[in-house]
Amino acid sequence: MRLGVLDVGSNTVHLLVVDAHPGARPLPAHSHKADLRLAQLLDEAGAIGPEGVDQLIAVVLDALQAAEDKGVEEILPFATSAVREASNADDVLARVKAETGVELQVLTGAEEARLTFLAVRRWFGWSAGKLLVLDIGGGSLEIAYGIDEEPDAAVSLPLGAGRLTAGWLPGDPPDPEDIRALRRHVRAQIARTVGEFSRFGAPDHVVATSKTFKQLARIGGAARSTDGLYVQRDLKRESLEAWVPRLTAMSTAERAELPGVSEGRANQLLAGALVAEGAMDLFGVERLEICPWALREGVILRKLDHMPT
Repeated sequence: MRLGVLDVGSNTVHLLVVDAHPGARPLPAHSHKADLRLAQLLDEAGAIGPEGVDQLIAVVLDALQAAEDKGVEEILPFATSAVREASNADDVLARVKAETGVELQVLTGAEEARLTFLAVRRWFGWSAGKLLVLDIGGGSLEIAYGIDEEPDAAVSLPLGAGRLTAGWLPGDPPDPEDIRALRRHVRAQIARTVGEFSRFGAPDHVVATSKTFKQLARIGGAARSTDGLYVQRDLKRESLEAWVPRLTAMSTAERAELPGVSEGRANQLLAGALVAEGAMDLFGVERLEICPWALREGVILRKLDHMPT
């Protein structure tokens, strides 16, 4: 059957259309996305304002039309941290359902981490052994660890690249004092969780997902996206540590000129790099591998697992 996954994230609203059936890998058929940046539309009270909700509804309606055009039989709609943490989340969800018919499932941070972990486990298989999975989104950082398809530990921290950029780095390029303050904040947050994971022992394989990690790997010399899904892409800590000082001195426009960095994500790249560097350092990771599958694929796989064969 043809499934559509509608992901209302902190940065984008993304419809991924796949051809799928139980026991087979989902094959991507179409991608439709819109940059909405919900995390940056929150007002001082933490609510998504009427204009932001109007934009969200318009984008969801566009995605529904795209799904219909592509012959999607069922849509799996979900929302992550921007909606989850909005002070008016219930009102937003009610308006979206009333005006589009879409009932968004709001995932908890732990659910995000577990579903992303499932996708990574299916991509690499059992031979990868114990996995440590890192995922930097627009609103949060997810960390999961385990040897099975369900992780032994999974946490979500409010360290998304969009959230941190909006809250900590107002300058362009950012002020060095703001960067130092953010670096301290990021590392203190991550350090609180390290003990929860270290008791399970060292992972056999460290994996990262998300646009942020893909862009950091690309500027560090990894293969382009056009080279295909199955090319191995790595991010080394020494490469990241060499790039962070360079990114701090760049404006958003200058970062957008880097290979693999989109104009819409360029302003968030430094904050994402500080989170990635902090996570790799505090978890003692010298190299990680980029996985092309992440949360959306995890949602699809979980759906297929519960479908009759």
